[in-house]
Amino acid sequence: MNAAEASPAAVTAPASGDVGLVVPRDFVTTEPFTFESGQTLPGFTLRYETYGRLNAAGDNAVLICHALSGDHHCAGRHTAADRKPGWWDNLIGPGKAVDTDKFFVLCANVPGGCQGSSGPSSPDPATGRPHGIAFPFVTIRDMVRAQKRWLDSLGVNKLFALLGGSMGGMQALQFGIEYPGFCARLVLMAMTARESAQAIAFNEVGRQAIMQDPAWNGGNYQKDGGPRVGLAIARMMAHITYVSDASMDRKFGRKKKAGAAGDAYTFDGQFEVESYLKHQGESFINRFDANSYLYITRAIDHFDLAAAYGSLEAAFAHVEARSLVLGFTSDWLFPPSQSRAIALALLRAGKRASYAELDTDLGHDSFLLESPQLYDLVRGFLV
Repeated sequence: MNAAEASPAAVTAPASGDVGLVVPRDFVTTEPFTFESGQTLPGFTLRYETYGRLNAAGDNAVLICHALSGDHHCAGRHTAADRKPGWWDNLIGPGKAVDTDKFFVLCANVPGGCQGSSGPSSPDPATGRPHGIAFPFVTIRDMVRAQKRWLDSLGVNKLFALLGGSMGGMQALQFGIEYPGFCARLVLMAMTARESAQAIAFNEVGRQAIMQDPAWNGGNYQKDGGPRVGLAIARMMAHITYVSDASMDRKFGRKKKAGAAGDAYTFDGQFEVESYLKHQGESFINRFDANSYLYITRAIDHFDLAAAYGSLEAAFAHVEARSLVLGFTSDWLFPPSQSRAIALALLRAGKRASYAELDTDLGHDSFLLESPQLYDLVRGFLV
């Protein structure tokens, strides 16, 4: 039995270009789910948000797939007092590149996450305690299969488009492979068909920072406790990979903190960039679960389309969607050459694909930041 339980998504009149206040919803299924690992859950929950309305044909839906540290809240605000809107609010809304006057836009927190979807921090029905690392291992394909079950429950007959950057792009591409007739367009940003050894190494340093923190306790910790120091360090290190040297230098250079002159011979933070990274770590631990970080980074590590299907061309053999692949010149985590390789393999497989490389010095996170050029490309592709 499936059930989608929620209040309406938009509960206040939005300002021009904004989706307004939104209320998350929960999709709850009691049908068993088997993960690629062979592990099972008796059912699961996905937390999600929607913006706009599904048309009578059920074919104007646009699915947004989030990256590692993202979640279902990609547009609008939960309360009028919220300081920041959803993480892709600059792209989604009335009249924006992903136009909610035209499209029914959806985004779900992935299984393994920590923002309302089933994951390590959610209660195990058998014990009432958090699953911890007894939660099944999660892959990108598991994320996609779980989301397809949710979309079916909403009456979405076909996706007009899927959009995602980084891990979100991995999900979108896997959707196109797994459910070819279900997806009409794919927008794949700042992504790779498989991580390099360097990218895996960065993820492993983050995981070790968490697991070597005594408060991790083998994955068993209270909701408000756990390896907060380890998770903050993991986030600080990862954040460096999301930006570029040029953008960091422009923003911080070697500027000292106010009053730091007296700290020259201490290990207290003296540079503004140190304070910035510390802030990134501290804010992250207040919204993210350490075990989810382990699970999701491992899912990204295992994503390898060429290995799974024999080659990229073989992986794309049944893809029916048109694809727009976007790389960013300053992305050194998933360099544009990796995005370009996806577009070329799609073309070699006889698929409709185009590639654009945006010249920016903002690094891997360029797809999240203000970019009129990006908006124009997305808007044009969704016509």
